[in-house]
Amino acid sequence: MKYVDEFRDAALGRVLAGEIIAAVEPGRHVKIMEVCGGHTHSIYKYGVDDLLPENVELVHGPGCPVCVIPMGRVDDGIAIARHEGVILTCFGDMMRVPGSTGTLLEAKAAGADVRMVYSPLDALRIAKANPDREVVFFAIGFETTAPSTALTLKRARAEDVANFSCFCNHVTIVPPLRALLDSPDLRLDGFIGPGHVCTVVGARPLEFICADYAKPVVVSGFEPVDILQSVQMILHQLREGRSEVENQYKRVVPYEGNGRALEIMAEVFALRPHFEWRGLGFISHSGLKLSDAYADLDAERRFDVPGVRVADPKACQCGEVLKGVIKPYECKVFGSACTPERPIGTCMVSSEGACAAYYNYGRFARERVVV
Repeated sequence: MKYVDEFRDAALGRVLAGEIIAAVEPGRHVKIMEVCGGHTHSIYKYGVDDLLPENVELVHGPGCPVCVIPMGRVDDGIAIARHEGVILTCFGDMMRVPGSTGTLLEAKAAGADVRMVYSPLDALRIAKANPDREVVFFAIGFETTAPSTALTLKRARAEDVANFSCFCNHVTIVPPLRALLDSPDLRLDGFIGPGHVCTVVGARPLEFICADYAKPVVVSGFEPVDILQSVQMILHQLREGRSEVENQYKRVVPYEGNGRALEIMAEVFALRPHFEWRGLGFISHSGLKLSDAYADLDAERRFDVPGVRVADPKACQCGEVLKGVIKPYECKVFGSACTPERPIGTCMVSSEGACAAYYNYGRFARERVVV
């Protein structure tokens, strides 16, 4: 398959691995954060980590959209679902995320009408098929998925679907990255940039990482050769004393982003003053709400929600995992009390979560296979 097979070429991967070993400075430990959960899964699915030398370490960032939703917002979603006559729609992963009173799946078992959808347009179709019910879409995701929510709201407005609304939990990528870089707990040498988000926002918004923090960034694709080449490009920048935004994923990511998608987002959404992230706390201007022009489609204005901040379970260390401070296997409940079947934290729930990646690919401890 064009644009797939050539990026899974094992021989080319081994060549890049050799070039990575040659590029890393002897005696220097390099720590690189892959921001996107999709990268984390590719790294462990294809064994990319096993091809890297011991002194090149990959840590995982806050790029999984399900993982960062705090318990209080799950509780708000359950409260909306329990309103008389409501059909709450959401993506499948979101149904299993624990709130303080259970999950949406458990609320469904108790009688609430919670339905899984594959897109916001599915939710709109349910609204048109049930004109006597209120249909709410539980929207999550970074700038990658926000445009599809925005387009759906525009269609609802154009088709005058009055029984449809959105519980908006979309977040933006730049504020949490800046918060991480300002954290004294974490030393990073570079970033593998989030390829999915950058298809919408482009690579330019990541330039602050280089300008303000002198760290190299390489926007990367998701196949094993993509990731290996991105690591190699970061190491070359470090060796040459450069800190620039480079775009390895040019076949998909325009440096300036998708202008039409950004225009629609600007019309439908507005920045919240603050938004809470699971494990990271409140981060300024990091979440989206519906703009005043779309306020009538805002579920938070139609329904009463608790809006209460709920502390994460003490046993769960998702916050440290999302900040790259610890590896999933270093969490005291990883693989024992917390498993994909019975998750305590969001990182074990989501298909993009770092804990789920480690668990599903058998990474219960730091053991590298020599290739």
